[in-house]
Amino acid sequence: MTTTDLWHHYGRTRAGRDRSVPAAFHWTWSQDGGPGPEVLGDLRGRVVGDLGAGAARHAAYLATRHQPDRVVAVDASPAQCAMAGDLYGRHTPRLRVLRSDAVEHLHASPDTYDVLYSVFGAVDFTDPRKLLPAANAALRPRGRLVFSTLAHHLTGTPARWDVVASEIPARTPDREPAVLRRWVLQQPLWTELLDRAGFVDADVVVLPPVAEGPRAASTLLVTAFRPLP
Repeated sequence: MTTTDLWHHYGRTRAGRDRSVPAAFHWTWSQDGGPGPEVLGDLRGRVVGDLGAGAARHAAYLATRHQPDRVVAVDASPAQCAMAGDLYGRHTPRLRVLRSDAVEHLHASPDTYDVLYSVFGAVDFTDPRKLLPAANAALRPRGRLVFSTLAHHLTGTPARWDVVASEIPARTPDREPAVLRRWVLQQPLWTELLDRAGFVDADVVVLPPVAEGPRAASTLLVTAFRPLP
């Protein structure tokens, strides 16, 4: 990779103490409530893609508990892919960890996936005007896209009404300050972007935080489908 891996440090502390497949699948920012994997539909025999999978904890849960044909855990970060492989490589070939930019992978995989999802992953950190059309093309007809994203900034600032990324603090591998671009958008804007990308039957649900706190946040849970021909 020619770009700095700003996810180098993310999740390392947890990986050092917890190598298990999670016991549950959550969409909420706090990862402690709300609906579970049933939002994805019946995954038996399906091809599933996790966009921005990080350490692949959600992907490992689905691969080991829901009998898909395979789950492809896609992430652009070398550090996150290495961590995912170390934690869950034993679950191949049902779970495949793939180091790739999400948009590039989707463009290279037309009509491949039955389900694509992102839990505060690539949908948050990729320009939706590029990612959503690529996701639509990578899905099979009536394939499903589901993602959770912030309903507002963690500072409490409202989500944006325009398709402009916000900058959030990050660290380079040598711990120098840096910034990541994150798209935190209003609910109607996500619906409009999905429509432009060719999706149908878009549904957006607001999931409030389970408990209040300094970093509590509401979650948007978004579902949409590629139309039939």
